[in-house]
Amino acid sequence: MIVERIWTANAYRNYNYLIACPETGEALAIDPLDHQKCLAAAKDKGWQITQILNTHEHHDHTGGNAAVVAATGAKIIAHHKAGARIEGVDRGVKAGDVIKVGKTVELECLDTPGHTMCHICLRSHTERPALFSGDTLFNAGAGNCHNGGNAEVLYTTFVEQLARLPDHTQVYPGHDYLENNLRFTLAREPDNAAAQALLPAVSDQDPATLQITTLGEEKQINTFLRLTSPSVIAALRDAFPDLPDNPDPKTVFVKLRELRNSW
Repeated sequence: MIVERIWTANAYRNYNYLIACPETGEALAIDPLDHQKCLAAAKDKGWQITQILNTHEHHDHTGGNAAVVAATGAKIIAHHKAGARIEGVDRGVKAGDVIKVGKTVELECLDTPGHTMCHICLRSHTERPALFSGDTLFNAGAGNCHNGGNAEVLYTTFVEQLARLPDHTQVYPGHDYLENNLRFTLAREPDNAAAQALLPAVSDQDPATLQITTLGEEKQINTFLRLTSPSVIAALRDAFPDLPDNPDPKTVFVKLRELRNSW
C-alpha cells in the first residue's frame, strides 16, 4: 500500500489522500477536495484513480468529487446513510465492509459517528496499520460537532473504537490543526511533557511535511484520549466549578469539546 498525502494549502487546512496498489497502479482518493492536486499527483505517479471515498458529507470533503469523476470515471463510496447528502454515490458502506484497491490493498470501513452521524474512517490491515480518520480524530484533537454531530456519540466512537486500535497505527486526519491542538492540550494539561516537547518542533512547520503521528503518540498528546488525567480534570474544574469530584470520562470529553469550540 502506497499513501500519498496531499496538502491543499486552503483556508480549511485540508489534507487529501491517494492510496495506491503498487502492482496495478489503481488508486483510491480520500476526500479529494483539491481535485487538481489529486489528479496531478496521480498523473505524476502513473496511477489511475478508480474510486473516491468520502469520509462524510461536508462540502470541504466532497467538493472535488464531480471533477475527479469527470476526469477518471471513478466510483464514489460513502457511508450507507449519506447517499441523500452526497451526490452520485455508487456504493454505500457499513462497519466491517472492505474497500479493495487493485490487487494488494484492502481497507476496512469503520462506522465512526460523532462529527456527523454518517462518518466513515478507513483502517488498513497492513504490517504498519493506518487510520484515515477524516474529521473524527485529528492530530492532538477531535472533530467538532457543529453541523449534524453529537459530542456524546463522538465520545463513544473514541472510547469503543479508536482507542482500542493498535498503538502503532499511523493517523492520517482530514485537516492539519496540530499546532493549535497542542496549544489546547497544554492549556488543559500544562504539565503534559510530550506536548511540551512536540510543540516547538511543529510550530510554523510546513503542513506538507508534517510528521505522521501514531495512535500511541496521540494517547500522550491528545486531550480527548486523556480523560482520566488528574491534571486535565483539575484544569477542567477551573472552567466548570460544578464538575463532580470524580467525573466520568464521558463528562470530561463533552466538557473538553465544549471548551475547544471556542478555542
